[in-house]
Amino acid sequence: MFERLSHDKRRKLYCVIRYPFEAVGLLFFCVFFRLMPLDWASAIGGWLGRKIGPRLKVSWVARYNLMKVFPEKSVAEIDEIVVGMWDNVVRTFAEYPHLRWLSSHYDCGRIEYIGSDLMEQMRDDGKPGIFFSAHIGNWETASVFSCKTGVPFHRIYRGADNPYVEWAFRYFRLKIKGELVGKGVGGFRKIVSAMRKGGHLALLIDQKMNEGIWADFFGFPVKTTPSLAALALKYGCPVLPIRSQRLKGAHYRLTAGPFLTVEKTGDTEKDTLAWMNAANKVLEGWIRDDPTQWFWVHKRFPETKTKWVELYRQRKLWKKGIKPADVFASSQIKHTNDF
Repeated sequence: MFERLSHDKRRKLYCVIRYPFEAVGLLFFCVFFRLMPLDWASAIGGWLGRKIGPRLKVSWVARYNLMKVFPEKSVAEIDEIVVGMWDNVVRTFAEYPHLRWLSSHYDCGRIEYIGSDLMEQMRDDGKPGIFFSAHIGNWETASVFSCKTGVPFHRIYRGADNPYVEWAFRYFRLKIKGELVGKGVGGFRKIVSAMRKGGHLALLIDQKMNEGIWADFFGFPVKTTPSLAALALKYGCPVLPIRSQRLKGAHYRLTAGPFLTVEKTGDTEKDTLAWMNAANKVLEGWIRDDPTQWFWVHKRFPETKTKWVELYRQRKLWKKGIKPADVFASSQIKHTNDF
């Protein structure tokens, strides 16, 4: 309905109708989960995720991606990973209203820290630095490392269109050191300015991108933002991965390191690709270690945006434990000419 209206009229309707309704829903969600103990919130979120998530249509995106990346896994094994993924994802959402508390009580015993010495080394070396992670485990807790070690994280993110949602998004992150910077040219300039002053950038590098460079991910080409590589090459600064792992329920492990290093050749294009391939390889290792903890519903591979629909249309075969031969075969094609 809204799509038929002009941009200005659609914007007004969003402000008057859609945004307030979204705000009420978000308020209920946040109050509901914040008023209960963190363990309860996490457990209820996990239960909802396991019961509802695998039934959602978007889960077929996850199934296609898993079939592509792990061709050796059976239908039953892939479905088991999908259930585990939703358990983790909805736990993460349900735990979000507690992020402010976790940021203030970072030594409460719920989070195990590994590599704090590397973080402190970057804090004290007087140089700019880059931290990177992915939508893995409870990815929101990765920022708590900033509170633990006193390293401000300047974080790039996409702001919400709904101003009420945006306010809530920022409210629960108030205790995390560093600045939230919106995506775009203006945001990138702020990051460059901060790094010139010795600041530290933190970013997630596993999002689906329509622009960027083609880099390797699980042996397939994917569009990848080269921001990490561009800044690492420009400033010659240390680059440190941070992995978030869910241990059991609302207990986590944050692991910093080891430092990511890539030999510089002087060819900017080749060096940029080498940096992003190396960073993606780190993510691969984390994901292979426990596939249930990554957010598989990203249309990370170019053909996923259409091929998952073909898999969904042949779901009767899948439910019999059979991978549709044509969809499976096409998922394994490597479009090397895209690099």
